[in-house]
Amino acid sequence: MVELLAPAGNFEKLKMALHYGADAVYAGGLKFSLRERSDNFTREEFSDAVKYTHLLGKKIYVAVNIFAHNHDLEEMPEYIKFLRDSGVDALIFSDPGVLEISREIAPQMQVHLSTQASTTNYRAVEFWKKQGVSRIILARELAYSEIREIVSRSGIEIEMFVHGAQCMAYSGRCLISNYLVDRGANQGDCAQSCRWNYSLVEEKRPREFHPVEEDSRGTYFFNSKDLALIESLPQVLDTGVHSIKIEGRVKTIHYVSTVVRAYREAIDLYYEGKERNFEKQRFLQEILKVSHRDYSTGFFFGNPGSQGQSTESSRPNKGMAFLGRIENVNCDNQALIDIRGKFSIGDTIEVMRQKLDHDFLFQISRIKDEKGKEIEFTKPNTKVWVQFDKPVGENDILRMHEVMSVQDAVN
Repeated sequence: MVELLAPAGNFEKLKMALHYGADAVYAGGLKFSLRERSDNFTREEFSDAVKYTHLLGKKIYVAVNIFAHNHDLEEMPEYIKFLRDSGVDALIFSDPGVLEISREIAPQMQVHLSTQASTTNYRAVEFWKKQGVSRIILARELAYSEIREIVSRSGIEIEMFVHGAQCMAYSGRCLISNYLVDRGANQGDCAQSCRWNYSLVEEKRPREFHPVEEDSRGTYFFNSKDLALIESLPQVLDTGVHSIKIEGRVKTIHYVSTVVRAYREAIDLYYEGKERNFEKQRFLQEILKVSHRDYSTGFFFGNPGSQGQSTESSRPNKGMAFLGRIENVNCDNQALIDIRGKFSIGDTIEVMRQKLDHDFLFQISRIKDEKGKEIEFTKPNTKVWVQFDKPVGENDILRMHEVMSVQDAVN
């Protein structure tokens, strides 16, 4: 069965990803990762995270995938030694120098080649295999037929992205952020400058801004749509890849939990031999409930051209409002909730459970604070008690019930 690999931007997200069905997670430390503005893991948290993940019989991979400069190499050997001793299952790298250090410090540890290396053909896979690489994370600019051929001609594990934000630069190797705001994307500090609004200015008319597209707000030719291959999952699995990956270490636990659960259930349905009853709209409905930009199938069915870019707005669709996570449930089915958003008495909320079929709607009739005092509404970053009339469990998610409109198709 294919591995479902999920993002873990911090310990809470790691736990939620595993709870909702991920087989493995990928994380980053406070240095050397391409998501430095994610919460990431301290060394103490890494040690705990590895133990937690392994107790569940699952795996944790650590990104050390910056394009390293000379000064980065000074601390790298000691850091990789720490990761080795912590028992992480693999390192994710993009820089040959980092690979060489890892082979010296931790020769038995598996190493995965990042998508940043832009691997697009089977000869490149063979080259990296000879260097001791155990898995290749393919470039995102590949179609179904190319991926399938690479898998068939390769003797090592192949991983591909199936969901999440896409960069307008090739395999994410972008310089725009560095140029505009001095934040290096290839050192983990991208400002997502490609998603800003741009207009054309003529040299002798410096105060006149002309949109490249017919849009009064500017142009969005850098604004890549989000990748979503859940409707095409049977074709994805038919490629024979070992692992499918969800992007999003800086996303919320609502995002991680919802997307992971949808892919988990879609994968299980496929392997149960029920792909003829594969309910595309049902799974699409779920991934529309999280904050996202317009969805696209990326390069999976060929070069998307301008269809891969949004011409509407760089702002994401908000999805459903994330209200909180259930921390604890007592014997009376009264739940302690870690509040992330506001809801009031009389509101109808959706309770998201570990399995899609177990979700239910519930109208709030009473709310108590931690001390048992009745309150009218919740405030973020507090904890409250709510009595439910159906079973709930730890790590269930609450979100505001809304009628969601499913897109006619993924472009």
